[in-house]
Amino acid sequence: MSQTPAYLETKSHYKILDGLRGVAAIIVVIFHVFEAYSGTRFKQIINHGYLAVDFFFLLSGFVVAYAYDDRWGKMTQWDFYKRRLIRLQPMVIMGSVIGAIFFYLQAGNFFPLVAATPVWKMLLVMLVGCTMIPLLPSMDIRGWQEMHPLNGPAWSLFFEYVANILYALFIRRFSKTALTILVLISAVLLVRYEIWGPQGDVIGGWTIDKTQLNIGFTRLLYPFFGGILLCRMGKLIHVKWAFTVCSLLLIIVLFIPRVGGEQQLWMNGLYESICIIFIFPLIVSIGAGAELTGNTAVKVCKFFGDISYPIYITHYPLIYWYTAWVVDNKVPMGYGMIWGAVLFVSSVAIAYACLKLYDEPVREWLRKRYLVKKKA
Repeated sequence: MSQTPAYLETKSHYKILDGLRGVAAIIVVIFHVFEAYSGTRFKQIINHGYLAVDFFFLLSGFVVAYAYDDRWGKMTQWDFYKRRLIRLQPMVIMGSVIGAIFFYLQAGNFFPLVAATPVWKMLLVMLVGCTMIPLLPSMDIRGWQEMHPLNGPAWSLFFEYVANILYALFIRRFSKTALTILVLISAVLLVRYEIWGPQGDVIGGWTIDKTQLNIGFTRLLYPFFGGILLCRMGKLIHVKWAFTVCSLLLIIVLFIPRVGGEQQLWMNGLYESICIIFIFPLIVSIGAGAELTGNTAVKVCKFFGDISYPIYITHYPLIYWYTAWVVDNKVPMGYGMIWGAVLFVSSVAIAYACLKLYDEPVREWLRKRYLVKKKA
């Protein structure tokens, strides 16, 4: 009995896009560290760091289309789902477990429900979190009504899974014209919410209720399906120093302070609409249209790409702990940032350890177990 690879060989990666995913993930961690010192959505230190999630959705749509659009004659829907589960689910489980490990360290005035939560309930939430099934607010054990209260950022993975299912069921069959119409409608819905909505931003999406689900799907639809359309159009932009140019663009977009104030919500909504609809696709087009030169650049992008998902899905339990410590103890920013830097380094170390000691070995085992045909 011999074994041969089933159906598909892995395509080569867009190395710059991998690196940009890492840049965005690192900005998310820094954004969350500074968020402990932010008063409201109008006074964030790295104000638009949350838009990294919308950038991730766009990247995901682009990469999924690149990896699978031309392969449906060689695989079934279940083959696609297996591949996506093997890629994403191991770290979802690890994120839930890490959230459980740090949970009771977060007890205090800032998270009053933590100390009152029995161990059995916390473990139940952890197990449900491992399945990616979202929890209703009635099962909240923190006070923020998150669908994944042990690991908040997992909400975006829930929507990522929804997008992958929609792609496999319907969107992969869409003509370019039909997909363009869907993307335009999604863009209109995004602009409508951003400019005429109650917030002037897209913050939200992590709770199972009508308002938050509306935000979540509004954030998902245009970027993910826009990424698919961008890949199918093949309109890539070729520039020198593409990784540097794209990284700087991304940093500028995410670091720009909130535009307008509480009385001009539409101004920030317009800014975010421009970023999501035009600037993010521009960045992806540049990143996908260039080749890396030089071993150092290749190694940097590979490292950033490798840790991007692990750091995104494992860092937030540390943020819960850090935020509770800062707020409950009224920690001055100067002193708090020292420990914020420690948190950042720890997040990178934990992500890299999870990648090498758990994620890569587990995915390789699953690949051999479920994606390899046995042939006599």
